[in-house]
Amino acid sequence: MFSWERFHAVPLVGIVRGLPARQMDNLAAAYIAAGLTNLEVTLNTDGAAGIIRRLAEQYGAGLNIGAGTVLTVKDLDAALSAGAGFVVTPVLNEDVIRQCVAQSVPVFPGAYTPTEIYRAWLLGADMVKVFPAGQLGPGYVREVLAPLNGLRLMPTGGVTLENCTAFFEAGAQAVGLGGGLFPKHLLQAEDWAGLQRHLEAFAEKVKGIEKARTKNNKRKA
Repeated sequence: MFSWERFHAVPLVGIVRGLPARQMDNLAAAYIAAGLTNLEVTLNTDGAAGIIRRLAEQYGAGLNIGAGTVLTVKDLDAALSAGAGFVVTPVLNEDVIRQCVAQSVPVFPGAYTPTEIYRAWLLGADMVKVFPAGQLGPGYVREVLAPLNGLRLMPTGGVTLENCTAFFEAGAQAVGLGGGLFPKHLLQAEDWAGLQRHLEAFAEKVKGIEKARTKNNKRKA
């Protein structure tokens, strides 16, 4: 169900937390129409397992559907049973990482300090979620990657349309966004056309960043 090609096409993970199940079809449709490709549903959302299952069944051909706020192995089992194609955690739970690696499930564990980030990487994380990134800023990502340049980082929390370019320029391989990507006023109004336009701005920016980065890497090679 998970596609790395799809992930890297638009390396942005949209984080859905606390939304009612009845809104998810419209949200997913707007998300796909906007050109975004990776959607995470947090397990502390009411009915999360059912939402993940439905999204995976209905939209898995166009979206990578993952589970977030995976805190324990029990959470992990529930997420995978529901059909999650990737796993995101807010903290460093070594057992969760090991289980994901053993089952070849992409895992993006949350970490804050250089020691936590490096430990997550050594355990086999596909990408380390630097969280909360808004409190640290792009400069932190750049400074961590100076000695640990082989790591892949995904800043999450506090990333916006205005600062996401700076995070990528600092060396981030992807970004995670929640509230900034899904404004409350659009969701409360169920303005799906407005949400799609909002999402398109993010998709266009991240695609542009990725295209420029790919071109630059080819030039260096």
